[in-house]
Amino acid sequence: MDRKDQLETIRRGSVEIVDEEELRAKISKKRPLVVKAGFDPTAPDLHLGHTVLIQKMKHFQDLGHQVVFLIGDFTGMIGDPSGKSETRKQLSREQVKQNSETYKEQIFKILDPSKTIVEFNSRWMEKLDMVGLIQLSAKYTIARMLEREDFKQRYQSQQPIGIHEFLYPLIQGYDSVMLKADVELGGTDQRFNLLVGRELQRDYGQEPQVVLTMPLLEGTDGVQKMSKSLNNHIGISEPPEEIFGKLMSISDDLMWRYYELLSDRSIDEIDAQKKQVAAGSAHPMEVKKALAYEIVKRFHSDKAAQTAQGYFETRHQKRMVPKDIRKRFSPPEQLVIVELLVSLGFAKSKGEARRLIGQRAVRVDGNVIEDVAFQFRKKLHRIIEVGKSRIAEADG
Repeated sequence: MDRKDQLETIRRGSVEIVDEEELRAKISKKRPLVVKAGFDPTAPDLHLGHTVLIQKMKHFQDLGHQVVFLIGDFTGMIGDPSGKSETRKQLSREQVKQNSETYKEQIFKILDPSKTIVEFNSRWMEKLDMVGLIQLSAKYTIARMLEREDFKQRYQSQQPIGIHEFLYPLIQGYDSVMLKADVELGGTDQRFNLLVGRELQRDYGQEPQVVLTMPLLEGTDGVQKMSKSLNNHIGISEPPEEIFGKLMSISDDLMWRYYELLSDRSIDEIDAQKKQVAAGSAHPMEVKKALAYEIVKRFHSDKAAQTAQGYFETRHQKRMVPKDIRKRFSPPEQLVIVELLVSLGFAKSKGEARRLIGQRAVRVDGNVIEDVAFQFRKKLHRIIEVGKSRIAEADG
């Protein structure tokens, strides 16, 4: 693909490129660029908001560039202060480790594992001694840190700012130095941190990285950015019917934004669909179904997407309860809930079963299950549900 076409693909959905002329020059070198994006494993599951960056990584990957999925297992213990009005709760090493493992499992539903480098920033940060940390800290001033909007607001309103929070942008920038990144991707709330990386690379005698920011995807409410804490998220490990139904609940206007940021369809195809809807030759619900089908297929399978669409049409359009919504099973005297979910086919693996429990998507006899060690007992329990579409009833 020539430089013009590469730039068009890279620009898709982006908010800002700093600096585009530098990007042109890097592409002209006709070597694979090192493209970095960092993710702190602060929760065990990823949602569609996270995949905006991963989808952009896929674009670079398809163009022949080397993508580095950086898991911030060191920075995750600090907690990214970006956009926060208070200090984040610090995670334990064990929590970060567990979440990191699930990230590796989930990202390859989008990225090509044979063309992806997965790195952990603890690899170099745990080797950095106090002298090195002091030298790194000396490269930035408190005044520069307070130029960051959220730090400035907290300082002016006399909200506490931990010294360790000032270290976060420096460590993120140092990651770029260690990886010799040509391009770093991040959300618009990461702009300050990404630019720190450019400056540190200059300090270390490297060519500064190009910064590309992507928008923060609105959640299903169409207002706030997608977040599990706001309950407006769509988790990529949720059951197919849940993903399909949530996508069908978004507004028609928001649908186009999801198409641009999440779909594999070209901008020309999306524009053509917009014109068809505007002209009345295509119904927005059918176009939205196509989006929901594509997303479910990506994170589950084509068969799962067909089943999810069939369920939606039967349950929500025809106002009927599908005949196969409830299955019967013969449980042993007792069985750990994780194993039961796998045996029923409600989860593909124990890891997925644990994530479903973490998402509060599993109920036994109407009660939400939060403990992965919960025992389903034949004499005490009868019905197990996952989301709204997977129900099993014990015999006897």
